[in-house]
Amino acid sequence: MIDSEFNFNPEWPCLDEDVRDALFAMASDGSWGRYHGPHCQALSRALSEFHSVAHCHLTCSGTAAVELALRACGVSSSDEVILSAYDFKANFVNVLALGALPVLVDVTHDTPVIDLTKLEAALSPATRAIVVSHLHGFHAPMRDLMQLAQARGIPVIEDACQNPGAIVDGRMAGTWGDAGILSFGGSKLLSAGRGGAIVTSRPELTQRLQLHTQRGNDAYPLSEMQAAVLLPQLKRLPNRNQIRAASVQNLIGQFSQNAVITPVVISEGAQSSGKETPAYYKLPFLLQTSPSAEVKQSLVDAYHTASIVLSPGFSALHRIHARSRYRAAGELSCAEDFANRLLTLHHPVLLQPERTIAELAKRILDITTIRL
Repeated sequence: MIDSEFNFNPEWPCLDEDVRDALFAMASDGSWGRYHGPHCQALSRALSEFHSVAHCHLTCSGTAAVELALRACGVSSSDEVILSAYDFKANFVNVLALGALPVLVDVTHDTPVIDLTKLEAALSPATRAIVVSHLHGFHAPMRDLMQLAQARGIPVIEDACQNPGAIVDGRMAGTWGDAGILSFGGSKLLSAGRGGAIVTSRPELTQRLQLHTQRGNDAYPLSEMQAAVLLPQLKRLPNRNQIRAASVQNLIGQFSQNAVITPVVISEGAQSSGKETPAYYKLPFLLQTSPSAEVKQSLVDAYHTASIVLSPGFSALHRIHARSRYRAAGELSCAEDFANRLLTLHHPVLLQPERTIAELAKRILDITTIRL
């Protein structure tokens, strides 16, 4: 039975006073129900300034944002789009929705992000775009990726839905690619229940987005109410990212290298340089061994019974889709290994006090040791 002294599963979104005040203000002035109120414009400006980009296009979801970015990059039927074999399923399905073919590239052996050494072999005359995601606090090698893509005239869509405010090789996540993707889903670090955005400094992409979405009204809208509650959260994001990062370091200190399960993060050297600053939407834990599906599910059930939101990561995309729906660029064994052994901790607990974080580590170790 869980001691009520420790809250491992706090409510999200937080009950922030400034968010509540924004809701009350909208109820008073009626701006919550307008087509063209002040809040969407203010959020678009704020996100542009935060990311130091020229344009921000608000959308109804991060998934829609990826689809729209693919369209703006000219992806259509018979094209190919490269993405990691370990990625959010919607990115794969978005490529299919445009009639294009996903081309899957393996991740590196030690990080759940695309392996750049295997990407070039995936290119073909039909390659129209690359979708690259920063996942579980890890970052794709954007500088080298952009050099490769730009040399071949291939646009890059940078999925930063999991890490708003993170620094990737010295730049804000989402600003390396031709288009950067943000998500405001109900579980995200910036939450409006639903919603997303595309940030870019390429005016032609913004023009294509507008041509596709403006049909007498916005076909993929973010509401004024959603924008209003996101604005105060954006102001709090840098501070909360720092708190989460400190909690992650606290957690790491509780695990030995030979533990049955360990949190895995960007190296301390990369972070201390200031060029890499993660944002933890999901903190990854890696099991030492690859359990059977039944054992893994029993382990996850035990965590959840203890109110610890430690759950499986993504499935390897080549394992959940028919072979006819994608092209594999070589072996995808590392993606499969991560899908088998990786678990992710949901972020709200990372804002809890140090004592809670220390107790969380102890309980994760105890449950895992007993079950495995």
